[in-house]
Amino acid sequence: MHLAYPAVLSALLFCTGLYGVLARRNAILVLMSVELMLNAVNLNLVAFDVWLSRAAEETLHSGQALTLFTIAIAAAEIGIGLAIVLAVYRNRGTSDIDKLRDTAEGHEPEGHETGTPATGTGAEKAEATA
Repeated sequence: MHLAYPAVLSALLFCTGLYGVLARRNAILVLMSVELMLNAVNLNLVAFDVWLSRAAEETLHSGQALTLFTIAIAAAEIGIGLAIVLAVYRNRGTSDIDKLRDTAEGHEPEGHETGTPATGTGAEKAEATA
């Protein structure tokens, strides 16, 4: 097989993953897109390893060894990433990246003003002092 076929497929996979990272708002879909990009890199590593091993007399298969390390890192990344996304979803009730970014930057949710309590004993105390 010629080197161009896996290289083109890898480029298409990487571009699809890049589009998913840039366009998606759901954190789980972003993690899936990152995994797609890592798989494109793995395909490139194996394809170039096979192509270079035909030219060299000694076959070290370093591309395949790097692919195994990349798979191990990707498995750890997806495990930790999913744990973080699930913890954030349980605390905030959403996995939308834009909403999480707004709360991290200190913006208040819509309908809430800073410094004025809306319900409960704080509202009664505010009326009593006024």
